Amino acid sequence: MSLSSSREKSKIEAQRKKTSESATSNLTTATVKPYPRPSDRLNPKTINPFSDPLCQQSVFAAAYAKREIPCRLFHGSVSHRLQWDQPPETVCFDPLLTILAEGLRETRHPYTFVAKEGFKELLEVEDAADKALPLVPKVIPKLKAALLSKRLMDKKLKQLITDALQRLEQHGGKESLVIIKSKIPTYCSIYT
Repeated sequence: MSLSSSREKSKIEAQRKKTSESATSNLTTATVKPYPRPSDRLNPKTINPFSDPLCQQSVFAAAYAKREIPCRLFHGSVSHRLQWDQPPETVCFDPLLTILAEGLRETRHPYTFVAKEGFKELLEVEDAADKALPLVPKVIPKLKAALLSKRLMDKKLKQLITDALQRLEQHGGKESLVIIKSKIPTYCSIYT
């Protein structure tokens, strides 16, 4: 009887050992993922809701989230418009115009609307030429990047960027045309 009980004990110990080894091997394979699958991006279960959203945002989206842009999207009953924290005439153009120009590359709502309308409304301010002319060297590369970006080769947006360049030329004087042409050689002047 002692011989059979010792055999049973050894069988039980062997089974325990096998189950503990398989549990540890399962644990190591569960913690080490091979390569991420392309479908992992599409599966909502793989999205970490506690991740820091600012590290994934663009420059414009981060500035909008930090309220560095003094306007917000106002949802109207029929159409949207911008609601400014202070009148656009009193806003300092220096950082804002370049940030809005950077936002023209955005593809997500509300960033697309805020960037496009904010840029347009700032350039429509009464003394916009005096405020925007020193910023043309900073704004033109951002507009060029937005125009040539693969995601924004849409005909509607291309026309809007061309309109913005034309307004910069119209209100900036002869000096602005020289700067625009130096950054975008294919640009055609509105006066020719």
